[in-house]
Amino acid sequence: QMAKTLYGCSFPLIDVTVMPDDDIVQHRRVALLELMQKHIRQRDLSGITESLAAVVMLGYTNRRQLRMLFHYMLQYGNTAEPGVFLRRLARRLPQYEETLMSIAQKLKQEGRQEGRLEGREEGHQEGLQEGSRREALRIAGSMLQNGLDKEMVQKITGLSADELQPL
Repeated sequence: QMAKTLYGCSFPLIDVTVMPDDDIVQHRRVALLELMQKHIRQRDLSGITESLAAVVMLGYTNRRQLRMLFHYMLQYGNTAEPGVFLRRLARRLPQYEETLMSIAQKLKQEGRQEGRLEGREEGHQEGLQEGSRREALRIAGSMLQNGLDKEMVQKITGLSADELQPL
């Protein structure tokens, strides 16, 4: 009977996207979550730095929740410069500066790793292309030595007349 009463009735939904931030800030323990839900898809989260700081300063959020929230923001939100965003928040929230800066360091490290991986991939692709080109030149040279005409060799290998010239 209790489950039927609880789950069988309609319940009100609140659309936080239409609520003013000042009203959301008054919601105490859920204010930070509501603020994130409202702004997570906007073009640049930097605009809500003040509101975020105000909610955190109320003291209803612990370090673990903040860490998870900031990771969520950086993973799913948009900001042109995540490091700058985190430093701004750290200035507003000096008691959480260490947490915010460790997240910023992690972002830097991930960026470096991603850059290295992309560099390796590009290098690998270039190496494969160069290897394929060398093999085509080797085969073309062999074909020309065996008497095939240059036009036929070009057609088969895909090499240009300029590439066949030195052979």
